Amino acid sequence: MRTLLLVVALMSGSSAMAQPPAAIDSALAAYGRGEWAVARKAFTRLAREGVPAAQYNLAVMQLRDEVPQPNPCEALKLMTRAANGGFVTAMFGLGQMHELGQAGLRVDLVEANRWYLQAARAGSVDSQVAIATAFYLGRGAAKDAAQAAHWYRVAAQGGDVGAMYIYASMVEAGDGVERDLKEARYWYAVAARNGDEAAPGKVQELDAKLGAPAS
Repeated sequence: MRTLLLVVALMSGSSAMAQPPAAIDSALAAYGRGEWAVARKAFTRLAREGVPAAQYNLAVMQLRDEVPQPNPCEALKLMTRAANGGFVTAMFGLGQMHELGQAGLRVDLVEANRWYLQAARAGSVDSQVAIATAFYLGRGAAKDAAQAAHWYRVAAQGGDVGAMYIYASMVEAGDGVERDLKEARYWYAVAARNGDEAAPGKVQELDAKLGAPAS
C-alpha cells in the first residue's frame, strides 16, 4: 500500500491552478528542513483559507504524528475537505483511510472504492490501479473483469509498470477483454522496457507463438 506523502498544489486536479503554489512550496521546504512547527503553521493558515493542498498536507502530518497532540478526527476532516475541494491526491488518501481503517474509521472497502473510483476518473494512476484490483478480485466491489481490464489499461497508459504487465496478461488470456496476442506482446514489451523482470520472458514467449523474430 502506497504511503501518503506531502504534495505540492500542482499535483492536484484543475483546482490547483487557483491555489498559491509558492506558499505551499515554502511550507514544504520548511517541512523538508525538519521545521515541522513552521510548516504546520503555514499549512494551518492556508487550510483555513480553503486551500485543498494545505488541508491534505496538514492531514498527513496529523496521521504521521508530526503535530502536537495528533487528532485522527481532525485528520479525517481535513482530508475530506481537501477531497471535496477537488484535490485528487486527497481522494486517493481517503480511499486508503477507509481501506485500512485509519483515523478511527472502520474498514470499509465499498467506501474506499467509491473514493478510488472518483480519483481514478480524475486521473490518479494509483487510484486506477486500486479500483482495477478491486474489480479484478471482487474486493469491495462485484467482480468485473471488463472493468478491471479497463482501469488496468488506463493505469498502464499512465505509466504504472505493474498495470502494464497485468493488462498484458488479461489481453493474452482474453480475460475481460478480447484476446489479442499482438496487443499483449506490445504491453509486455512496454513493461519490459520499464523494468518489469518477468516481461522479457513473456515477450519471447509471444514472439514464438506469433512467429515473430525475437527483439
